[in-house]
Amino acid sequence: MVGVGMIFDETYRPFFEQVRRDGLYDRRFGLCEVELAAVASRTGQRAEAYRKSAGDRIGDFANYSGPEAVSQLLDQEVDFVCVATPDHRHFQSAMAALQAGKHVLIEKPSVLTLHQLDQLTQASEQHQKLCKVVYHKLLDPDHKKLRTLVVDGVLQHVNHGYCSLLEPKSIATGQFSEWITGRNPATYVAVHYIKLIDFTFGGKLQSVSCSGQRGLVGPANGSTWDSTQLRLIYRYADGRSAAFDIHTSWVTPDNFPGYVEQEVQFRFDNGVWNSHGRKRGVECTVEGLTPMQMKTTLNNHYNGTFQEPFGGRTQRGYGIEVLERFTREVAYVQLCQNPSSETDRL
Repeated sequence: MVGVGMIFDETYRPFFEQVRRDGLYDRRFGLCEVELAAVASRTGQRAEAYRKSAGDRIGDFANYSGPEAVSQLLDQEVDFVCVATPDHRHFQSAMAALQAGKHVLIEKPSVLTLHQLDQLTQASEQHQKLCKVVYHKLLDPDHKKLRTLVVDGVLQHVNHGYCSLLEPKSIATGQFSEWITGRNPATYVAVHYIKLIDFTFGGKLQSVSCSGQRGLVGPANGSTWDSTQLRLIYRYADGRSAAFDIHTSWVTPDNFPGYVEQEVQFRFDNGVWNSHGRKRGVECTVEGLTPMQMKTTLNNHYNGTFQEPFGGRTQRGYGIEVLERFTREVAYVQLCQNPSSETDRL
């Protein structure tokens, strides 16, 4: 594991704890034991705090820190490496892992330039290793249903769409303040919706334009953006086109009732799809807790902790499901006993 920040705690931590407890079974490769073997980070402090708090929920892992941490991690006999650092550090760690012969899973956005993406793709093919990006919103049940209706021809030919994802101000001024200078929320979260649009509707991207606002996270004439409005135009095989607007921000007031504001709307020739992250589920108010310590609207689809009716407590959601899927793919490539070669399975 490279990086042990917010996303590690939300998805990787519960995944590693669950798979340590239950193992990973698939009839193609049998029971696969998955252990968090090593962690690389800048200071090692969070990893050490996690080790102490987790107890027997996690095995003993090597904790590397400092400039050589990734190299030290790769000297361990690990099978795959997960990269969940701030995104401007993704490329170096991912490339080093591929060159060391490891499968790689990278948080979105994978890298910040197309040239870096080409290099990772080439290294993945050269070393015959999986290299994938976590776009967990493709696994959101609502988004999967949207794509199902498109594939089945129920919703016919998208005409235009609107997507928004608004993050609270505490993200930009707290957790991400160390690396946010010179950045924008489109690179950070609009990529989720670019991927959703591209994957769901296909077509060929014709143009990209963007506007934005500054002055809250950084100076009004600086290089750090508070919010962005992205427009994509796609053209399809029948000669028709569609426009998609994606609005993102990380300066929503901290007393906003939801953790994030997520909205998706697509208009088709024969219908309209509306999905709203806060309005699709539950509202809960608790005196003295909501909406600051605990939010009024809960996203139980992405990452929820549940007391199960059959006893015990689980942490589940599409943010964790995507990690399990990648782990199964690695196990299939490396451990499957069928007559096909590892290259064929890859």
